Amino acid sequence: MIMIFLKQTGLFIKNHIRQLKRKWYSLPLLFIFPLALAGLMMVIVVSFFSQDENEAIQLGLVDLDNSTETEMMVQLLEQSSGFIDFLEVNQLSEEEAIEQIELNNLSTYIAFPEGFIQDLYQGYSVEVPIVGNKKQLLESYMMNETLQSVVRHIRSSQANILAINYYAKQFEMDDEERNDFVFEQFQEFLMYTVGRDQVIRERTLSNQASSSPVAYFSLGGWFIISSLWLFSLYYFFTKENPALISQRIRLYGATQLRQMLAKIMVTLVLSLMLACLSFWALLSFLNIELNQENIVRSFILIILYQVGFIICLAIFEVLISSLKLRLLTQILFTSILIIFSGALIPTLYFPLGVQDYLPYSYAYNSLYWLQEIVLNGRHYAEYTSSLLLIGVLLFILLGLLSWKERRSI
Repeated sequence: MIMIFLKQTGLFIKNHIRQLKRKWYSLPLLFIFPLALAGLMMVIVVSFFSQDENEAIQLGLVDLDNSTETEMMVQLLEQSSGFIDFLEVNQLSEEEAIEQIELNNLSTYIAFPEGFIQDLYQGYSVEVPIVGNKKQLLESYMMNETLQSVVRHIRSSQANILAINYYAKQFEMDDEERNDFVFEQFQEFLMYTVGRDQVIRERTLSNQASSSPVAYFSLGGWFIISSLWLFSLYYFFTKENPALISQRIRLYGATQLRQMLAKIMVTLVLSLMLACLSFWALLSFLNIELNQENIVRSFILIILYQVGFIICLAIFEVLISSLKLRLLTQILFTSILIIFSGALIPTLYFPLGVQDYLPYSYAYNSLYWLQEIVLNGRHYAEYTSSLLLIGVLLFILLGLLSWKERRSI
């Protein structure tokens, strides 16, 4: 049985290879058209997202506590902006900050509330309000992510300060001496918080779409091109057999599963060859060198995406018998897949409700981790969610093929 299965699948593979040889003259157009289409799309999108790199993000600081500690924090944060080209920090009153937000002159402002330091020393939960600008969502989001990191370090410092204060009381230190000692510890923790590489002084806040548009959109363009190549090859090998020929094929025991498997294998091999070669060319163009482990991770991500994509195309082929309707559905699906992967429009610009569901997409996961590896030098990639989703899709495809085979008997 296994030998028959392999033999029949091999015959269909040979048939697709012959089909490829017979129509070799149309292959250049098949490969060049996605390049031209993706190139045109990238030029339009890059020109839209590119921004003036000299334009700094405006951050306001509002001190409602007016304590010695918060004044020192405001001064330190204000002075730290001099080390970063894209950030300008200014101390403002709350009324001025609100007015500047309304005038669209300010991206974000943070306010140290009244009694902030007292709550910090007493062990109460401290909150630092962060107010963003609706007209500058991207800049507000970026600043919120960084400032939340500052707040987390402040809360961590709070636990250490409370422990120091507690043991100082146990040793019966003088109140004035103990307060001075606690204040010194606060200063040390504050310098540690602002000075470490996760926050404002050394952390590089970058939206890859605007700070490095060539690299970001080149990778997105490659992703779109490789997707169009796979789709074009899959459609190239798709052939509608007349009912009489289909019936004769079934009489020979050649099931639709074997025909589908042969087409998937040939399409995947050709598409992966093109995707891997073009990915290597992209790295050379961007002058990016990856170590051996990251190269392996990148190839695994490419394989996962293409396997998931082609399984979805196969599912549509099984479900929809009409060639025109099926082609339209597959084109719409491919367009949606590319858009929500972040290849064309950065996912940061999507509504938060949409962003919550993106990690469930194998396309988004593959491109996201490729961006992390190629653009950010990450030495890690997550495959679990993509593997689970592909496993579910494969189970659905096999179930549909089995159901259709039984129905046609």
